Amino acid sequence: MNKFKNLHFLSLSLILFQSVLSTELCHPDDKKTLFQIKKSFNNAYEFASWTPDTDCCTDWYLVKCDQTTNRVTSLYVINDDEVSGPIPEIVGNLYYLESLSFRNIPKLTGSLPKSIVNLKYLNSIWITKTNLSGPIPAFLGQIPKLNYINLQYNNLSGPIPTSLSNLRELDYLALDGNHLTGPIPASFGLFSKNPDMYLKLSRNKLSGPIPKTLGNIHLSELDLSRNQISGDASIFFGNTKKVQRVYLSRNRFSFDLTKVEFSKNLNIIDLSHNMIYGSLPPTLAKIPDLQQLDVSYNKLCGKIPTGGELKKFDQSAYVHNKCLCGTPLPKCK
Repeated sequence: MNKFKNLHFLSLSLILFQSVLSTELCHPDDKKTLFQIKKSFNNAYEFASWTPDTDCCTDWYLVKCDQTTNRVTSLYVINDDEVSGPIPEIVGNLYYLESLSFRNIPKLTGSLPKSIVNLKYLNSIWITKTNLSGPIPAFLGQIPKLNYINLQYNNLSGPIPTSLSNLRELDYLALDGNHLTGPIPASFGLFSKNPDMYLKLSRNKLSGPIPKTLGNIHLSELDLSRNQISGDASIFFGNTKKVQRVYLSRNRFSFDLTKVEFSKNLNIIDLSHNMIYGSLPPTLAKIPDLQQLDVSYNKLCGKIPTGGELKKFDQSAYVHNKCLCGTPLPKCK
């Protein structure tokens, strides 16, 4: 009798086990790939929830799945100093991945794996504050759905690849705080079809004249500060421009500011530490929501316009110019 009871118990256990397996949402191919990723990072504690008897779609930290297909769509590793080494090539086997993030991982090294060109659904790459090195790979331009690239504060070097202009859906490109050199690609003017773009290239070693084609882009924010870029940056201003924040400080821009028209959409204008000449145009006083202004350390002359939001800026916004005068600087002679 006991034998029959034991057999009955084993049968029930097997049925329950099979039932658990059958209700697991995670696709077996994705689960296998994720375990290989975990192993490549030496089973760091960050991946402790990744165990064989749990579901990657419902139980695993760092992973998100599509609610309909149950394929892994997001892998994000954040704020971890145990995760070390390069991003493994096997990540390219997560074929339905839409978002790839490694943020504030100081021991992440190597370069972006070429296998990510397999990720045809990938729309977001967010890898910041790591030791990722080497050039920005040209193959990023082969991932058609990419609309968000954030590679700020890594150790990337070399030129910005012109192939990025192939990404016609790209509306956010942030490469700040690296060691990039060379000019900004003139082909970036092809982003002109994008309705609202963020272009952030500050704190690099970019040089050469600003491409005139960049004036065609519909920018929301532009940050080229702390580079060695030269030329006429007035292309970013005008009555019809929708740009809200412009940071051009600490470059080698040289152009006449006198007849530049400033859009009423502007919130922040930082032109400091350049070689800009001429006078400040009256349209500065007509910007309704100007929150920050800095034209210091240039070659500007003439009387500072009055009225509007300009009254809230002290002399630090204007100092070290050739002959600017008037409130808040000394009176004009």
